[in-house]
Amino acid sequence: MSPQLLLIGQRRGRRMAFLAAAALAIGGCASPGASTSTGASTSPAATNALLDEAMGLLQKAEQHTTTWDGPTSGPKAQTGKLVVYVAQDMRNGGVLGVSKGVQEAAAAIGWQLKIIDGLGTVNGRVAAINQAVALKPAGIILGSVDAQEEAAPIRAAAQAGIKIVGWHSAAAAGPVSDPPIVTNVTTEATGVAKVAAAFAIQQTHNAAGAVIFWQSGDAIGIKKAETMRSVIQACSGCTVLDYVNTPLAETSTRMPGETSSLLQRFGNKWTIGLGINDLYFDFASPALQSAGVPTSGPPQFISAGDGSVAAFQRVRSGQYQIATVAEPLNEAGWQLIDELNRAIAGEAPSGYVAPVHIVTKDNIQFDGGPNNLYDPDNGYRDQYKKIWGVS
Repeated sequence: MSPQLLLIGQRRGRRMAFLAAAALAIGGCASPGASTSTGASTSPAATNALLDEAMGLLQKAEQHTTTWDGPTSGPKAQTGKLVVYVAQDMRNGGVLGVSKGVQEAAAAIGWQLKIIDGLGTVNGRVAAINQAVALKPAGIILGSVDAQEEAAPIRAAAQAGIKIVGWHSAAAAGPVSDPPIVTNVTTEATGVAKVAAAFAIQQTHNAAGAVIFWQSGDAIGIKKAETMRSVIQACSGCTVLDYVNTPLAETSTRMPGETSSLLQRFGNKWTIGLGINDLYFDFASPALQSAGVPTSGPPQFISAGDGSVAAFQRVRSGQYQIATVAEPLNEAGWQLIDELNRAIAGEAPSGYVAPVHIVTKDNIQFDGGPNNLYDPDNGYRDQYKKIWGVS
């Protein structure tokens, strides 16, 4: 074994030992009647179970996997198709990352692709869907376009006979009945959130002072935020200092002032910033730097999605952000094309849900890749090409 791999193995061994100890410690830190996101009280046993589950998920999510666990069979490539990728906002690193995977996969399967940017507004997304429908494509891919918020134009697209798949268009993976979406591709939102919150608890030794950043009108983001809040609240040594509703489209203007205000209000009590997306920290980090906060914090940032290039750079260099629960964005793009191919061929969705994965400074040398994006070493490109019968 090389010295580098030996060192990594030693680090993982120490981390696993710490996780075991943390699970025991956290089990004792849950307070009776700890508040949940709905305001109801939960028993000590329930909070202990939640924390134990979160710490167990964290241990699995840190591992470097190389085995493909997705579909291995399906319909051959349906030829000569036009598909449209409707983006919620191409400034969002997750939406952008998925679009690149869609482009790769569309080229591989031999389809035409058009990308329309919703520009981060409801009106922009509605206009983008309407433009897509006017092109009469075989399929539409919704890139983080919320199914319920844009239900009316999505229904109209489906009524026009267009197959629709989504990425982060609903809170859970799988088919959406109304509006009709063949399948929604996403990692499991509560698992992502539990892993992010567990890492916050671990890194602060069960004493997290957390601010959670989220946005309304985003089903999957709301689910993540509520889950993170529940996990933090389940530990009696941890505190949710604030629960900040900030639209992702307005982060460039709102986050600098919000960050400064939080520093003034909480000072060093603010140890952790948890966000439903890395984009919050693109603009919070410069504000911390301007305020003279050391790059090691406090606060330190952890994102429950999606693993942007900028986030990887911050994690790699130790600039405020210490982790991102990164989705395999490029792989998701390939899955979306595969799901559309299945739908066009009249077959059911694959049902695949990618496992939750967290990228930290300890594993980024494996999972960060040269392009600062989480791109699993599981051979997914070759697997999908084999299914489609293309080289």
